[in-house]
Amino acid sequence: MSLTEIAALLGLNLALIVAVMLGLWLVALRLKDVSFVDGVWPLGMLMLALATFPRTDGDPIRKWLLIWLVGVWAVRLGWHLLGRWRRNGPDGRYVELVQNQETAKGWAFAKTALLFVFLPQAALSWLTSLPVQLGQVAFEPTVGWIGWTGAVLAVVGIGFESIGDAQLATFRKDPKNRGKVLDAGLWKYTRHPNYFGDACVWWGLYLIAAETGPGMWAILGPMFLTFTLTRWSGIGITEKATAKTRPGYEDYVRRTSAFIPWPPKKG
Repeated sequence: MSLTEIAALLGLNLALIVAVMLGLWLVALRLKDVSFVDGVWPLGMLMLALATFPRTDGDPIRKWLLIWLVGVWAVRLGWHLLGRWRRNGPDGRYVELVQNQETAKGWAFAKTALLFVFLPQAALSWLTSLPVQLGQVAFEPTVGWIGWTGAVLAVVGIGFESIGDAQLATFRKDPKNRGKVLDAGLWKYTRHPNYFGDACVWWGLYLIAAETGPGMWAILGPMFLTFTLTRWSGIGITEKATAKTRPGYEDYVRRTSAFIPWPPKKG
């Protein structure tokens, strides 16, 4: 594909995800809740990968590898997050976001939901999923050792975040653990096994794509995701909310790695 054709492909994909998010924004207006956007976010990236598939002539093995890996990741994570939303109701982080804009700027729910949630989510989904878009473009070369290493990394990431989510769900089901901090299993070695797993998945998908010329430019996707998880809206916001409801969380933060799994500090 020429540069013009690749630009058109990405432009149409961006328009597609924006249209989907605008439709979900209308749903949020009826529900008066935007929290479900976390659950549809991974599914949106799967949609972009699927939309790219019939419009590209890349190496079939690479294309199917990208589709299957992002599919397993997206369906599992989407099911998990949407299920959590249905059980627990509105996410306090989003409730606070909307209330802050209403208080500071006098914005209505609709304006805040559109400008601070759904349109940014469209752009972030498109950017993060560049590996599964650009990775499908070039026919040559076929998947080599770098790509297969990426596939292994993506599988490890899916497993890591799946186990972490399952451990947390089991911990929370026990009434004895109400108000306590989970510091066993994967949570003993990282405060955010789900975030670390996500990063592994998308760096793995990037390695699969990066064996091609167009795919190399997709590095912006995993770079931005890692920045988001570690420096922007991931760890910081999550831990701020958790510290308010979990006594002893500060001690857990002191001894436990924030992101990369590492043996806890002693003392």
